[in-house]
Amino acid sequence: MRKISVVCASYHLEEIEVMLSFAKQECATNNIEIADIVWVAGSYELPLAISREIQKKGIHGAVCLGVIEKGETDHGKAIGLSIFSKILDMQIEHNKPIGLGIIGPGAKPEHVAPRLEHHARNAVQALLSFF
Repeated sequence: MRKISVVCASYHLEEIEVMLSFAKQECATNNIEIADIVWVAGSYELPLAISREIQKKGIHGAVCLGVIEKGETDHGKAIGLSIFSKILDMQIEHNKPIGLGIIGPGAKPEHVAPRLEHHARNAVQALLSFF
């Protein structure tokens, strides 16, 4: 059985708890063990926590869950692009898959709820081809 860590951004706590529930279901369906669930403040903190998790012995990959809403400036877009870049770099550097379950950047509040299940399940599904 493959073991993963799930790293969650708590800034949108209620939504992320829903996503985590879907991710857990998807892991159970696909015989993936969640070895650790790590909570960080927001999406900006995800890369550091993911990096720490995927370096642990016995961890085969990770899933990250977060929401980056559209704000009045391009701050969220800039944060999102840096996070995505770091996650891609970490996959290559550590040769371990990271399932991206981040809604946004640029998500409007009304776009979040309809995407919770899809993004959470797809983040887990993204790992399967590497296992």
